[in-house]
Amino acid sequence: MSIISLEKIESLAPDQASLDAAKKLLKPGSWPTLATDGRDLVWGECQGSGSTPYRVVVCEADAGYKCSCPSRKFPCKHSLALMWLRAEGKQDFQLLETPSWVQDWLSRRRGPNASAQAASAKSKASIAAIAESDVPSADPKAEAKAAAARERNQKERETSILAGLEELDTWLSDQIAHGMLQFVSNMADSCRTMAQRLVDAKASGLATRLDSLPARLYEFPDPQRPVSAIKELAQFHLLAEAYRRQDDLGEALKSDVRQVIGWNIGREQLLADSSALRASASWRIVASNRVTQPDRLIRQETWLLRQTGDDRAPRFALFLDFTPVAAAGSRSPYLVGEILDAELVFYPGILPLRALISQQHAPTSFSNAPLVLPSDDLSAALSDWESRLAARPWLEAWPLVFNRARLVFVADQPYLTTIPESGPPLSLPCNPKQPNLFGLSQLDAFNGIGLWDGNQFQLWWAETALGPWTTS
Repeated sequence: MSIISLEKIESLAPDQASLDAAKKLLKPGSWPTLATDGRDLVWGECQGSGSTPYRVVVCEADAGYKCSCPSRKFPCKHSLALMWLRAEGKQDFQLLETPSWVQDWLSRRRGPNASAQAASAKSKASIAAIAESDVPSADPKAEAKAAAARERNQKERETSILAGLEELDTWLSDQIAHGMLQFVSNMADSCRTMAQRLVDAKASGLATRLDSLPARLYEFPDPQRPVSAIKELAQFHLLAEAYRRQDDLGEALKSDVRQVIGWNIGREQLLADSSALRASASWRIVASNRVTQPDRLIRQETWLLRQTGDDRAPRFALFLDFTPVAAAGSRSPYLVGEILDAELVFYPGILPLRALISQQHAPTSFSNAPLVLPSDDLSAALSDWESRLAARPWLEAWPLVFNRARLVFVADQPYLTTIPESGPPLSLPCNPKQPNLFGLSQLDAFNGIGLWDGNQFQLWWAETALGPWTTS
């Protein structure tokens, strides 16, 4: 029996709009996980508009709460919805051991939630005030008018993007004519100006890629930047040409190009697409990266490796979420090493990678078991990368899985290399800024996984004789 009542929830709600929003989250399908410790803690995972669910915990004893969403309302709609589900008692809460993320919240608490105590003095919102509105009947004329407007807007955007690509062609020609040395010396201002023109042309994806180009090139030593700049600018030319000729491309490649340019596929649209690729498996979280983009958004990447399931299904999956820089405290709800037992639905493309959770089969759990890795050696892993680059020439990076490689240092530069008995010699330069690599160089060999962008390798996970090494 829940200690929290509906009246208590009303007193906690910051406003009526928060209660209205919370009511929409009471559907069982919104909560792949609902659990309790059997005492006064309840927690859940609520699937929001992003690819990763928000993690919510509530202490029923004092109405304390925590949610991983970036909302500035306290409590947020997810916390209110979890309390509401508990108060109504219509949904089953599994009796589970307290997960690590809940324990972390408990260890950081300073006592009862002060804002909750203050809010209880006066009710700000009413559950009874939420009207049970019927779904309005369809208006054929209004629907036809809306469809015509959408078609007109799409045509206008297509025209605007093509005009922006013409400007991009001129800009690229100017950079080549002036020389790469001059481009590299002024690339931050030059790329920012052209990126803003692409934003105005509604090619937002291409604009973000161009705006982040200087940061990628600054990762290279000075002598390498001009050559790397030529390769990068060539990809922009290739993307522009592919977009102009998209009707001649296969559906998967066409969809890929349009998404890179900036045409987004909404969450609901993807989930409703019966032709979208789906894969049910046990997925292991192998990496979590945060990148601050020039457009003042934080790009949160959560990388998954398939551990079970159909071998024909994608080996990797990527959850992408974007939050404003102002919400810098928002992080991925997943920890490296956790296991997600779920069906994922993949965005269309020539190389299926980005995905959403379609259905979660069991609560997320943490495992200390060794990572299940395919038997590819480093040479086979690199060959896999090359085949994917041939299929998608504008590929920025792709995970590599390898067996029996070692780490060596030449001066201060680390390299991932094959061992003598494993075949032809091969060395991949690693990111020299990545910490804690020296210890791995003392090992004879290890298996692992990481991200290769064609220039340097970012190691994520190493299975060693001493146990797993991760970047977390």
